Amino acid sequence: MEMKKTIFLDIDGCLIKHKGNLSNILLNNNDDEIIDGTIEKLNEWESEGHKIILVTGRKESMRKKTIEQLDRLGIFYSELIMDINRGTRILINDKKPDNDMKVAIAYEIERNSGIKNIKL
Repeated sequence: MEMKKTIFLDIDGCLIKHKGNLSNILLNNNDDEIIDGTIEKLNEWESEGHKIILVTGRKESMRKKTIEQLDRLGIFYSELIMDINRGTRILINDKKPDNDMKVAIAYEIERNSGIKNIKL
């Protein structure tokens, strides 16, 4: 039986077209552009039972605006983690001693290319 995965996704540049700095996000309310294939891929992962956690470097003070934006675009998730550093993101996990299952995988995609071609 395949174990369900936890998927950590950055918002800007992975799900929504990157606009630049935080002021651009605040000032340009309704010209958000969802990257092609985002909803379809999220639906696929959701139907497979995976947990979707969104992460962003956006400040905590932008939480309400971010939730409104995600709702408007139809982007759903299990959790939203705000105000992470913009630098390198590192995932550390322990290897299970009783099997050969990969417990940590990373994908680095080109900005604004989206997640539609990611295969879990």
